[in-house]
Amino acid sequence: MIEDDLGGADESLIRDLSSLPRGRSSRRELLRRLAGVSLGGPLARFKGVSLLTSLPAAQQGEAVPHETPATLPTPVALTPEDEQLLDEIEHSNFLYFWEQANPQTGLVKDRCNVRATDTSVVASIASTGFGLTAICIGEKRGYVPHQAARSRVIASLLFLWKTLPTHRGFYFHFANINTGERIWDSEASSVDTAILLCGILTCRQHFQDRSISDLALAIFNRVDWSWLSEDTSLLPMGWTPEGGFLSSKWDYYSELMMMYLLGMGSSTHPIQPAAWSAWKRTTFEYDGLHYIGSFAPLFVHQYSQAWFDFRGKKDKYADYFQNSAIATDAHRLFCLELARIFPDYSDDLWGITASDSDKGYVVWGGPPAIGPIDGTVVPAATGGSLPFLPGMTMRVVRNIRKNYPKAWSRYGFVDAFNPLKNWYDTDVVGIDTGITMLMAENARSAFVWNTFMKNPEAQRGMAKAGFKDYKPTPRTP
Repeated sequence: MIEDDLGGADESLIRDLSSLPRGRSSRRELLRRLAGVSLGGPLARFKGVSLLTSLPAAQQGEAVPHETPATLPTPVALTPEDEQLLDEIEHSNFLYFWEQANPQTGLVKDRCNVRATDTSVVASIASTGFGLTAICIGEKRGYVPHQAARSRVIASLLFLWKTLPTHRGFYFHFANINTGERIWDSEASSVDTAILLCGILTCRQHFQDRSISDLALAIFNRVDWSWLSEDTSLLPMGWTPEGGFLSSKWDYYSELMMMYLLGMGSSTHPIQPAAWSAWKRTTFEYDGLHYIGSFAPLFVHQYSQAWFDFRGKKDKYADYFQNSAIATDAHRLFCLELARIFPDYSDDLWGITASDSDKGYVVWGGPPAIGPIDGTVVPAATGGSLPFLPGMTMRVVRNIRKNYPKAWSRYGFVDAFNPLKNWYDTDVVGIDTGITMLMAENARSAFVWNTFMKNPEAQRGMAKAGFKDYKPTPRTP
């Protein structure tokens, strides 16, 4: 059940998306045209797949009625064993961002094959944003010496400031890891630039270093948010030299929150506060749980909350932290319902978000079901949700680490695996590794939240959006 106008996500759009041509361009077009789905994703190296599954309606998110509607689980504290496992995961994740980056440019690979020698040169600015935050965590946790971390950050920021191509301060989605040259015809991406800026601002506050602070502020202040919003309150998804602004806009709830808040927090080229109310907040219902969502994978509830701390705050619309917790639990229940078709799903093994599959990169999730769901498990779905439902998500993380050794690598979990098909991905994807690492640290110490929120730009953005502190209603078991 959906309690609002669904805009462009109607059946005709679904049919259009299913008939898109296969390949790299089809994925970008798919993401642009599906309301609420991000351009901030990794490169699809494999052939495209259709958007919607042919599951019967009852298997596409219509819950089997329960006598008692679901309630949110009571939050639980992490155990010493949980802390030890999360430290292992974070350390492995850190190695990805340290070893799969060019030390001179600071750019981080979009993805890496962990089962063979990886020779790809494709970097993404979103991976680089996660990577800059990973360096802060790594320095704090002792994974890397302070001076080495500081030197890498300075080299990264210098390259971003002086060399990596931009348009009005916005960076192109994909770049050559060694030269910074724009790869293919990738767009100057508004959301991927926002992810990069979040990483840059985290470094600024963590290191408290004059060189880092000056570079970070210069890069942030160069971004011309007012140009992006000149004729509209809804921010476009990007711009290309060949075609100008992309037609699709950030108009439905998604990871867009970080972008609007950064834009409102800018002191040089701000967007108007009215933009915060311009995008739609569609209410979904699943098994008695009500939450703001969109036709998009679980990551839309994670990315902005990796840096912006929404705990104990609400605007005139919602408490977005509790909203993400509710949406995550609805997703868990959705996966448990699918266990009738895919018996690998259980309380110990659930979680679907945009990821690799044995047929290619897939935008999938639910409720309601999107994508050709086939029993694949995506570790970043639970890893990126650790602060929202620590007990439920840790149960899955522990199970995968203990009982699925083929899903583990030097850099942590592979992007996806399917026990029913005995298929295990060969790749680690930067943004999925990144959201797992950042949210693991937030669940343990709130370090990323506490560090990033010291930035006056973040504080100013949330104030302009109307966020106020409040005491949330305690959850009941």
